[in-house]
Amino acid sequence: QVQLVESGGGLVQAGGSLRLSCAASGIIFSINAMGWYRQAPGKQRELVATITSNGRTNYADSVKGRFTISRDNAKNTVLLQMNSLKPEDTAVYYCNANLVDHLLIPRGEYWGQGTQVTVSS
Repeated sequence: QVQLVESGGGLVQAGGSLRLSCAASGIIFSINAMGWYRQAPGKQRELVATITSNGRTNYADSVKGRFTISRDNAKNTVLLQMNSLKPEDTAVYYCNANLVDHLLIPRGEYWGQGTQVTVSS
């Protein structure tokens, strides 16, 4: 059974930094894209950043230049380095992974349980 476990959330002052980590286990196929999404109270879940298996990245405009996504394919982990945090970054952050088989046929999308990030002003 595929599991994604996030860690690294917490409370930080505006301008500070946090690093989120997500480790995937139970993988029997290959992980194509991995990413981070977030959901603030009363708002829809939104994309923060994604990274493909060959390292291509995509960021939400609101985090460009402040957040960096990276991954270790051998360890099935994805990291999100968050710098210059703002109060509007406060949300629950979710890890996401899309699996494919050897023919690149999608084999499921999985989510972590979420980790809270709170940025105080």
